[in-house]
Amino acid sequence: MEQTDASLPEIAAFVAVAQTGSFTRAAEHLATNKSNVGKAVQRLESRLGTRLFQRTTRAVRLTEDGETYLVAARSALDTLRDAAQALAARREEPIGRVRLDMPSGFRQLFLPTLSDLRKCYPKVTLELSVTDRMSDAVGEGWDLVVRAGELPQDSEMTVRKLCDIRLQLYAAPEYLNRHGMPSSIADLIDHDAVIFRGFTGRLRQWFLMENGYISEYTPNPTFVLSDGQALIDSTVIGLGIAQIYDRVALPYVQNGQLVPVLPATSVPGPPVHALIPGGHRMPAKTRAVLEYLAERLRSETV
Repeated sequence: MEQTDASLPEIAAFVAVAQTGSFTRAAEHLATNKSNVGKAVQRLESRLGTRLFQRTTRAVRLTEDGETYLVAARSALDTLRDAAQALAARREEPIGRVRLDMPSGFRQLFLPTLSDLRKCYPKVTLELSVTDRMSDAVGEGWDLVVRAGELPQDSEMTVRKLCDIRLQLYAAPEYLNRHGMPSSIADLIDHDAVIFRGFTGRLRQWFLMENGYISEYTPNPTFVLSDGQALIDSTVIGLGIAQIYDRVALPYVQNGQLVPVLPATSVPGPPVHALIPGGHRMPAKTRAVLEYLAERLRSETV
């Protein structure tokens, strides 16, 4: 089967010769030599099965087929040039869709403020997924994945630490009105516990600070949930005490839906990281969302 697809260098050489009327001047324009330009045009003519130029010792003129092809060739180069300029602009200005995956418990932390992101970057469209399983950032096409705790070892991703968090016990005022506020870790045995089951299938134990040491505490689970937002919602409606990341719980504390329990027992939690596939080549749109997330998590008054 005859090959008719022209390469970009061949088209560029043809257009340069047509515009300058000279193989020599075309070579200067393309920063190459006359021989390379001549061979490129010959290959193009061979692919198309027609002569594009009438060559004499004094001049180079387009044939009728050459004039027809020049219109299409110029249009193609202009389209590619416009596309290159558009891509360059996208690298400088946040434009386009950003696919973000974050833990379900972070939903309330970010959703109420996404209008602020929209105001700052009106040309960015955010596609948001909230899930507690460990996503395959590369395979599933995410631009950003936010996770707390252990991270996958993947050379295809750049990892950026967003903030440190703490693990703290919380309960709803309504629950504490019915069961009383515990005054010590020993009192927790008499309370209902809302426990999280991680994506590994294991129940997440509580880690509590006592006498300057962090100890692992196994609560008596009254409710077990594998969704971070469901764990928060269950605590808010008064089903028991839960250990929640302080940043995640903060909006609920501010509006009076949750109250810290035994605050002296809080412990450092796992850092929150952003996973960025190909992060060294991060476009402006992704960087804008990343900086927004980092600022939200760093803020003392989220």
